[in-house]
Amino acid sequence: MKIQLPIGEFWLTATDKGLSHASFVPLLVENEDLDNPYLIQAKEELLSYFNKERTQFTVPFDIQEGTAFQRATWQALCTIPYGETRSYQEIAEKIGNAKAVRAIGQANHRNPLAIFIPCHRVIGKNGQLTGYMGLSGIELKKSLLTLEGIPLP
Repeated sequence: MKIQLPIGEFWLTATDKGLSHASFVPLLVENEDLDNPYLIQAKEELLSYFNKERTQFTVPFDIQEGTAFQRATWQALCTIPYGETRSYQEIAEKIGNAKAVRAIGQANHRNPLAIFIPCHRVIGKNGQLTGYMGLSGIELKKSLLTLEGIPLP
């Protein structure tokens, strides 16, 4: 399902168990069911988020990919509260692998549920904004952080 957000086009896919992908780039979907209740819920929650009416997402996830490390990283990201940030180092420490800072960045890059799993809330140890979907995504990251009231460096 393609939707229009204030920051651009966004794509969602879901299974019969929950939201499976959310992306700023088109997703290849076969037999898309636009009546899927998880797609409808995800769209409503995103629009509420962008209207500053929602700070948490409740749509169930159905992530069917990722290594154990990536999944642990994504779970840790979901604990970062709305309006706050954490460093890559803090996330590495949270999952019990303090030396895995670069790997945290790679797990973020493979995040299947952009915005819903808030990898945009992860910043450099020095407080600087670092990669979000490559260099071109920094503006998206800034937009999401600004929406949440997080001061930019």
